[in-house]
Amino acid sequence: MLPSPCAACSHRRRASRARRFAGVLVVTGAVIAGCAAPEPVTPAVTGNYSELSLPTGTQIIPPSGVAPPAPVAPEECGALASLRPGPPVPEGAVPPGRLVADVLARGRLIVGVDQNTNLFSFRDPNTDTLEGFDVDVAREIARDLLGDPTKVEFRLLTQGGRFDALEKNQVDIVAQTITITCERAERVAFSTVYFEADQRVLVTRGSAISGPADLAGKRVCAAADTTSLDTIRRVQPQATIVAVPDWADCLVVLQQRQADAVSTDDSILAGLAEQDPALEIVGPSLETQPYGIGINKTNTELVRLVNGTLDRLRTDGMWMSLYDRWLTVLGPVPGPPAPAYRD
Repeated sequence: MLPSPCAACSHRRRASRARRFAGVLVVTGAVIAGCAAPEPVTPAVTGNYSELSLPTGTQIIPPSGVAPPAPVAPEECGALASLRPGPPVPEGAVPPGRLVADVLARGRLIVGVDQNTNLFSFRDPNTDTLEGFDVDVAREIARDLLGDPTKVEFRLLTQGGRFDALEKNQVDIVAQTITITCERAERVAFSTVYFEADQRVLVTRGSAISGPADLAGKRVCAAADTTSLDTIRRVQPQATIVAVPDWADCLVVLQQRQADAVSTDDSILAGLAEQDPALEIVGPSLETQPYGIGINKTNTELVRLVNGTLDRLRTDGMWMSLYDRWLTVLGPVPGPPAPAYRD
C-alpha cells in the first residue's frame, strides 16, 4: 500500500485505512523460481475486455450515438424541497406516527448503506466497522431519535436495491450518497439536501483525457442504477460504458485498464483517488448532484425528525466537523447546503 501524502492529517489516516479494504493495485506479479531472476512485470493491455475477468455482474453498454433527452431538474419539479423539521420526541412521550413508534419500540434505527464508497461509507479493516461521512450522519440521526448514536443497525444495500428496501420498510432510512431526482422523488421521500457534489471524470495521471469530449470512443466505468451512468450517456453518447455493481469495482476496472476513465460524483471519485495516487480528477462539472437521506413516503414524521437533525448539524457546527473529518480532500467549503422546505 502506498503511503498517504499527508500522514499528519486525521482524515488522511482514515482514508489510508480505507485503502486496505477497497482492493490492491492490480499488477501482474513476477514468478520467482529458486534463485532465478524475476520475470519483467507486464502491464495489463487494452483490448476487448477478455484479458482479465470483469467484476461479476458487469454489463458492457455500447455507444448509443444519440444523446438521450435531459431529465427534469429536481429544483424544477420541487424534489429538493422537503418537510419542515419537527421537534425531537421527548422521553416517555407518545410518538407522532406509527413508523416512528416502531423505531422507538425496537430501540434502534435501521439504516441502509453500502461498504464500498470510500470516505462516505466503507468498512474499516482494523475494526470491521462501517465508517464515513454518511455513516456519521446516520449516527447523529440515531442520537436525536433514540438518545444514543450507537443505536443503529446498518444493512448493506446495492445501488439498485435501496429504493425497494425503503418501499418495503426493510430499512428506516437510506444514507448512501443518493442524488435527489424527480423520478426518485416519485418513489421515496427525501430529506433536505445535506451535501452537494459535482459529477466529473477520474483518469490515470498522464492520460490524454481532460474532459467529457475526450471520452468519445473510450470506455467509461460507472455503477449500474445510478444517475452518473445516465449522465455519461447524455453528455458523451460516443462512449462505451462499463456498468459495474459498485464504485469499488470501478477502481479495479480502471487499474486493470479495462476502462479508460470513471465518471461519477467528485466526492466518490476523491475516495477512489485516495486509494491510488496514480489517479486524478479532471475536467469540469458534468452535473450537480444534490444528496438527500431516503425515507419511505408514508413516514412523514420521520422525514421531519431527520430534517431536524440535519438542521442541528448545520447550526451547531457538527456538519463542518464531519466534513473536516472525512472530506477535506475535496477542498474548502463555505458550509453545508441551505435547506429548502415546501410547508
